Amino acid sequence: MASSYEPKDPEKEAHLSSDFPPYDVEPAHHAPNGLIAGIPAAELEGLTVYEKKCVLINREIDNNGMGRYQWYIWCLCGFGYFLDLLWAQAFGLVLSPLEQELGFSGKSSGNISVAFSSGLTAGAFVWGMLVDIVGRRWAFNLTCLISAAFGLGLGACNSYPAFLVVTAFVGFGIGGNIPIDTTICLEFIPQNRRFLLALLSLFQPVGVAICSAIAYGFIPKYSCSPNFSEAKPLPSCANVAAGVACCTRASNMGWRYLMFTLGAITLGIFILRFVVFNFKESPKFLVYRGFDDKAVEVLQHIAKTNKRPCGVTKEDFEALTTEQDSTVSRTELLGAGKAQLQTTMREKFFIEGARYKLLFKGWQMSRLTLLVWLTYICDFWVSPHTNVLEASVWKESVANYITYQGFTLAGTYLPTILALKNGAISLTLKFTYRTYIAIYTPGIFGVLLGGLMYALPNVGRKWTMVFSSGMMGISIFVFSAVNTEASNIGLNVMEYFFQSMFNAVLYGWTPEVFPAPIRGTACGLASFWGRLFGIIAPLMAQSLIPTAGLHGDTQATNSILYLAGGLTLGCVLTVALMPGKLLGGRSM
Repeated sequence: MASSYEPKDPEKEAHLSSDFPPYDVEPAHHAPNGLIAGIPAAELEGLTVYEKKCVLINREIDNNGMGRYQWYIWCLCGFGYFLDLLWAQAFGLVLSPLEQELGFSGKSSGNISVAFSSGLTAGAFVWGMLVDIVGRRWAFNLTCLISAAFGLGLGACNSYPAFLVVTAFVGFGIGGNIPIDTTICLEFIPQNRRFLLALLSLFQPVGVAICSAIAYGFIPKYSCSPNFSEAKPLPSCANVAAGVACCTRASNMGWRYLMFTLGAITLGIFILRFVVFNFKESPKFLVYRGFDDKAVEVLQHIAKTNKRPCGVTKEDFEALTTEQDSTVSRTELLGAGKAQLQTTMREKFFIEGARYKLLFKGWQMSRLTLLVWLTYICDFWVSPHTNVLEASVWKESVANYITYQGFTLAGTYLPTILALKNGAISLTLKFTYRTYIAIYTPGIFGVLLGGLMYALPNVGRKWTMVFSSGMMGISIFVFSAVNTEASNIGLNVMEYFFQSMFNAVLYGWTPEVFPAPIRGTACGLASFWGRLFGIIAPLMAQSLIPTAGLHGDTQATNSILYLAGGLTLGCVLTVALMPGKLLGGRSM
């Protein structure tokens, strides 16, 4: 449990969760009949007014089970995960044909990932903050709309600077997806289905595989010939005199078709979220903002969608709010209904400040927050979210390419390293793009295994993450020592399998341990730190690359792999040090 409050009565514990920040407590206000929304008033003793209302909301959400509304929410949030790696995969796939057409130097190739990662970093920070201020609903829809609009624009770019600017805006939209989607999904699904938070990550390898499949259909067929993977590729028209055969836009439309298709897919998901499905604001957000009436309306809408009666009324909330409860302290004004809405601007400012202090309220919460940040930093530092087999079609100049972090160093340099390794065994461009699909599909099974282990009493979140991050690091170290077609594919499948397993549990667990008033901000900040160091990591690794490049330099190649593997093993340490009680505690 994220809260420092520990109920004495086991019956009460079933209603408590990380939605409850450790506020000072006040006696419960008893309803005349001794029951509030079917809950004995005695069970609410010792809770703040906000906590009491969350108990009612949690009970109502649990009574809904996994109804139609919950499945709609889960699928739509999953599409956010889908878009996250759909676009991350895309920029690695288009880099080489883009470079061949536009003619920028290999030293500038890393700017694409810097632009995308900068957008992701800004998006994680901004949307993570906004989701707790303006609400889940607007953030949920706007991130998708921004990504779709600029994603469609990428296919029309005719210059490298324009491509970089538009890429950054795509990243800004995509960057808010996971912090927002996990926050929303957590607040709408019942406690006994929380393993579905981990299974949201199923959509990520699906996004990678679909992007690779689309690229397989477009790029090999609609690229300049000789293409970028051949010994003497056709030069860019920007780098040769008029009349010399060169790579023109008309002969290199494959990467543009890919961008247009991904933009259209993103737009389709926005339409599903905003037009087709009537998504309502989170009742917990509405409660801690003081809009009790609207929270009840949302709960009634959910019950109606699930074809069942709603068990919470406005009167139930009013029975919890007393004059004493709403005036004890600034923090207790969270969820105090009308009393909160009638506060002065100065009081609102202090209420906001009290929310942010929750991240460091007490030693356990401070320790948790810092270790979560360090875990995300190590994760993104090496995370190979870009295609690993991409390496077989990249030139050694792509050694400057940047994607994410520990899992970024791997994601950045494994493609180049694998390209050099596979170059010795003459793998074709078509073979490489086809193999992308095979190498990322097993990630689906990694997520399923993570979801299965997520709720096992003797394993749980903590040891699942320790095991998967350890295996991920081992696969990178072994990869440095071998070079055959089978090992190159097999070890990268292994690495991505355990990366998918680790991230499924990490992303699903993070929102569970932070209270609702700060949940989006906490997830956004964790993602922000990860993505920020995802930009820094490859820049650090460049110092390990000789001026002549990686070709033929086994020592430099292995140095990068050792750094990536070592940072991945850092996740083992940070997760092992996390408070076990918080990792395994009940969360609503």
